[in-house]
Amino acid sequence: MIINTLQKILILILLYVSTAFAETIPAELEAEISDIPLNPSHYSIYIQSVHSQTPMVSWQAHRKRTPASVMKLLTTYSSLLKLGFDYRWETKFYHSGKIRNGVLYGDLYVKASGDPVLNTDDVYNIASQIKSAGISKIKGNIVIDRTLFQVSRKNNSGFDENVYSPYNAMPDAIMFNKRQSTICITPHRRSAKISKDVADESYKVINKLRMVNGSCRGSRSWPRVNIKTNSAGRSTVFLTGKLSKHCGQRKVCKVISMPHRAFYFALKTILKNKGVGLTGTLKLQKVPHKAKYLFSHYSDTLESVIATTAKKSDNLMARQLMYSMGAVSFKGSSTLYKSRKAIENILNKHLILEQGTTHIDNGSGLSRSAKLTAKSLANLLDHGYKNYGQRWMDTLSIAGIDGTIKHRFAHSVVYGRAWMKTGTIRGVKNIAGYVQGASGELYVVVVLVNDKYSRKYGAKFANRVIEWVASSL
Repeated sequence: MIINTLQKILILILLYVSTAFAETIPAELEAEISDIPLNPSHYSIYIQSVHSQTPMVSWQAHRKRTPASVMKLLTTYSSLLKLGFDYRWETKFYHSGKIRNGVLYGDLYVKASGDPVLNTDDVYNIASQIKSAGISKIKGNIVIDRTLFQVSRKNNSGFDENVYSPYNAMPDAIMFNKRQSTICITPHRRSAKISKDVADESYKVINKLRMVNGSCRGSRSWPRVNIKTNSAGRSTVFLTGKLSKHCGQRKVCKVISMPHRAFYFALKTILKNKGVGLTGTLKLQKVPHKAKYLFSHYSDTLESVIATTAKKSDNLMARQLMYSMGAVSFKGSSTLYKSRKAIENILNKHLILEQGTTHIDNGSGLSRSAKLTAKSLANLLDHGYKNYGQRWMDTLSIAGIDGTIKHRFAHSVVYGRAWMKTGTIRGVKNIAGYVQGASGELYVVVVLVNDKYSRKYGAKFANRVIEWVASSL
């Protein structure tokens, strides 16, 4: 009995010591950050060697925080675990009817797969494959099956007032040019030449620009852009204001067209340029069981997609990844619920997420309701390094070299020695990844700042922590 009692007391002492350690910031690090006016209860810090299971620093590591774009780590890493680096999205093409003497007497079907990077260059390849299949005329419609993702018809997320900005774009099974429409404005003496990157007839451009003399500066350097969308979802873009004749070409990139419409008009135009006629129009419906398979178009690899998603903090690509996870995991049409569960299930399988602390929301971090702990992020990063090493690390932004921390650490001791994902929205300034210490040892480093002064001090605070790791450990 005495021995059992002593054992219990010893266990309690050890638990107390470990908990106390877990909530202590080393004096050396405290000295580096103490002058930054942030409330200590509003930030979390976690630092641990990739060769140890004991953290060197663990401050508020189990507290739920708003993650912003560090949430993308959950999306990209879960997709890697589920699909592998070499996974590619497959967009399948079918036809109904028969092909006789170069004429397709039926419809051309497109089975969308959620490919996040399908773009205009791909359409040239697709059009060539259609022609190579012996089709020089389509006496039917182009029918797009976008049923793999169950999403709303909204073009934008409505996260903030910038509803036409690319970062607000919503996912779709038939994603095209990242849902962006590009309007090219080329100044001339008396007027500006206006053109579209894709001959998308689903939106209009009204040119009311005034060409003026003077340097290409200030109010003369860029057109004013006003967009109005009717109840049918059709937009009109008004270009107004003054533009200097001496400006170079200007490109306005906005989310103003549904991706299936943009894809249709791009394919129709390129087919025409290749001598392939089309008598029908655009239709939306499922591919019928009797449709005949023609060919498949394959995307870039998942490795390329997750690197772009992380390095450029691409919200739309993260959303596409999330819905793709739902479709693959549940073998059918993907919903928001299925997509969240798919990510949670794969990460929980590997014991990465702290139970009851995570809300994924849309997978991109463009959310106020999403929640995550520093410890969950640290678990993910530790697991990623142990299973995929440098290949996984290189999908993140490299300090001073690329991505969202290209300029942040350009002249720092951290240059080339950190691989990280950032996250920023109002009141949130986060960063998580790997930092190489002065000894050459690699550390998992997570800094989450959720404070009203995050915008002013968040990056400075995190930089001090990261630089301390790089120069002192």
